[in-house]
Amino acid sequence: MAARRGPTYRRRELGKELRRLREGVGLTIQEAVAGLGFSDTKLGRVETGHNNLPKVEDLEKLLDRYGIEDIDDREFLVSLQRDSLSRNPWVPFRHIMPSGMPMYMGLEADASEIRGWHPMLVFGLLQSEAYARAQFMTAKPVNETTTAFVENNVRLRMQRKELLTRAENPLALRVILDEAALRRMIGGPEIMKGQYEEIERLCALDNVTVQILPMSVAAYRSDINFLILNFDARVDPIVQSDVAETITVTDKQLDVWKYNQRFDAMRSEALGPSATAGFLHQLAREI
Repeated sequence: MAARRGPTYRRRELGKELRRLREGVGLTIQEAVAGLGFSDTKLGRVETGHNNLPKVEDLEKLLDRYGIEDIDDREFLVSLQRDSLSRNPWVPFRHIMPSGMPMYMGLEADASEIRGWHPMLVFGLLQSEAYARAQFMTAKPVNETTTAFVENNVRLRMQRKELLTRAENPLALRVILDEAALRRMIGGPEIMKGQYEEIERLCALDNVTVQILPMSVAAYRSDINFLILNFDARVDPIVQSDVAETITVTDKQLDVWKYNQRFDAMRSEALGPSATAGFLHQLAREI
């Protein structure tokens, strides 16, 4: 079954191809755009997948400059450009997202696998609706947000969870949770018990694995949460992390390697997946 490819994926694929073609003819970004009517900054952001290339005429100019004459090659790149302009389903929620979140969500929807570590809170795709709402409501008076803001964020989070159960190529998810994230009280005992049940329900899916790293284990722990997103062979893996309320995304090979090392170190020390349900039951009894 073909991998799902949404507009953000297509944008990154197009950017990667344009960078390869430019470097293949030995041009700098400044040389590539000279006289074409758009800036080197714009092309740079297109090549990294951060921006669309809205006009097919601009793409045609670049392909002429790069000496691409084969009709099939040109049509393939034009189709990538066209598909990259499609509307993402999360666009109505864009106004409530922190910096970097729109791009991340497009990548999340196109990923084939996500591996992640969360030391403070239950990872968003595992959260129950009640837990998510309680989390946002707790922050509401501090951040001076509205009830509408809270409800829109909850709706968005529940919409994102559909990636795990979609009929075609459901997202493969492997998450390590610190025990502290599961003990931290959000909303009250009943909400926490419901959250434990939700994790257990999702773990029954073939594509979802959750491991718990007990606080009693003297193991390496990353001090920030992070996610590693894998795609098919045409697009490189990326790492997402949260820094100062900003969503950071990188596809630098060294960064991806470092975070894979960190994930594997914690995975080897965490309880096996088969122990997750029992651990959650014990937490529910204690709470």
